[in-house]
Formats: sequence, structure tokens, C-alpha cells
Amino acid sequence: MGNNRPGSAPVATPTIRSTRWIAAAVASVLVLTISYLSAVWTTRGQATENAALRGADQVSEQDFSAASEALGHITIATLAVAVILIALVGLVRRRPDLAIAGVAVIVLGQVITQALKRFVLPRPELVEVSSNYTQNSFPSGHTTIAMTVLFAVFIVVPHRWRGIAALVVLTWAIGIGAYTTTAKWHRLSDTIGADAVALLCGCLAAWWLARRGSLCHYQGGVRRGRVVYVVIVAALTSISLALGAALWGIPHLRGTDLSIPDAAQDYTAYLGAHALAAGFSGLTALAFWALWHRVDTTCREAFAPMHSRAVN
Repeated sequence: MGNNRPGSAPVATPTIRSTRWIAAAVASVLVLTISYLSAVWTTRGQATENAALRGADQVSEQDFSAASEALGHITIATLAVAVILIALVGLVRRRPDLAIAGVAVIVLGQVITQALKRFVLPRPELVEVSSNYTQNSFPSGHTTIAMTVLFAVFIVVPHRWRGIAALVVLTWAIGIGAYTTTAKWHRLSDTIGADAVALLCGCLAAWWLARRGSLCHYQGGVRRGRVVYVVIVAALTSISLALGAALWGIPHLRGTDLSIPDAAQDYTAYLGAHALAAGFSGLTALAFWALWHRVDTTCREAFAPMHSRAVN
């Protein structure tokens, strides 16, 4: 946040490597796989998430309405507007490569999410539940939209505006992940899976940009406001993850049978799911931002000959 110091304009260099994006993409696939297998294909996983769904019935009407309203704003129309705005930012900067990468993140995220949820990943009936809890909702389409829009913004905006953009979009994206559990639209694993899908798409787009030489090292100074914001988000993310781990971990350590409806236990499961959903979304956002640390797209050599582009 703030302006560049005089004489600190970004300078293009051919040393941005694409391997970091591949490593992060592989890690996201692992997270996607583990979250699905542990939550959907185990009795304990299904029982815990079903308890969280029952616990969400106890949230206040105000919280439920706020969550439902926030999720309701995410429609095909608003998604189309987001895609158009992302494309326009890239084109205004005279960088069609950034416009393509940003749009691709959002579109690919939905293609993967909807294909997995509707055609690829089944949900076995391992515990006795009502029909409302048997529907497969892994991964969350709403969370995928929120996170891919955030990552697309990171890609198309210049480095100097990245902190301000994050201040607006990052907080919203994290909130959407948590709201899905409050409104009972999704389970925790759905949010984690969606975070992983979004990170995968963001990393693939960044890998493509790095391979074609569209990324360069940022040579400017440290932006203190941005550092403060990152520290605050990291602290809140850590607190959410720790709180969620405790709320879910303690009942499991005590051997609590969460498949049996119990108001107190169910509400504890919900609180844990809500905290973990916010925490994992925050962690995913920070991880992607960290991959872009001192990486800029304001490169004079963005369309240089192949011999001068980034090497793998």
C-alpha cells in the first residue's frame, strides 16, 4: 500500500522461475485429495461434518441472514461481471496475457469444481442421516468463485496496487468460506477442497505467465502498510485454525460419538467448522500471496524473445 519510492520502478529480469508454482499446484492436489478422503470416505469425517450442519441450526437469525445474503450475491450474473472486470484490467494495462490468465483462473476453477461435484466424486452413505445430508457438495462452488476472483485480482493488478486490492477482496473471500458453513450451504471439507482447487488454478496460471517471461522481480522498497495488513491477517488466520482444531480435536480425543444428535456437541462442531473454514481460506490466500512476494507483472520484457524469458 502506498506509492513507490522515487527511482524504485520494477525492472524486468529473466530469473523468475516457474518451479514454485508447480510445487504449490502439486501441494494443492494433495490437500484436495486428503480433505475428500478423510471427510467423505470415513465414518468419523461424515459424522463430524453432519454434527456441524445440525449445529448451524442454532445460529442467530441475524447471522444466518447475513451469511445467506452474502452467498446470494454470488450469481452467474455477478460472476460474469467479475470476469469482465478482470479482463478489462488486463487489457487496459495492454497485457492480454494477464487478462487471459486472470479469466482462466476463474473459469477453470468452476469447470473443475462443478465436474468434481457433479460427475466425478461420489459421497457414500457411511452414517445414518436424513436425505438433506446425503447430497454431495464437495467442493464448494461459492468458495471457489471467491478465491479464484481473489487470485485473478492478484494476477492482473500491478504490484503497487496489490495490497489495496487484497484489502478489499481478500477479506470478502475469507468471509465467503466461513459463511458457507453458517448458511448450511456447504460442509467444512467443501470449503477446504474449493480452496485447493482455486490454488491449483491460480498456480497453473502463474506458471504459464512465468514460462512465457511475463513475470519479473519487484525492485521497489518495502510497503509498511501492506506488511501490517499481512501480519494482522496471518494472526487472525492462526487464531481461527487453533480455535477450530481445539473445538474439533477435543471431542475426538474424548471419544465423543458425534453421530448422535446433541445440541451442545453439535454447536461445538459448527463453531469448529466455521473457524476452520475461515482459517483455511485465510491460509490459502496468504500462501498464494507469498508465492507472489516481490514478483511483479510490470515488466518491460513481457513480450521479449524466448531466449530472454524466464527459465524453468
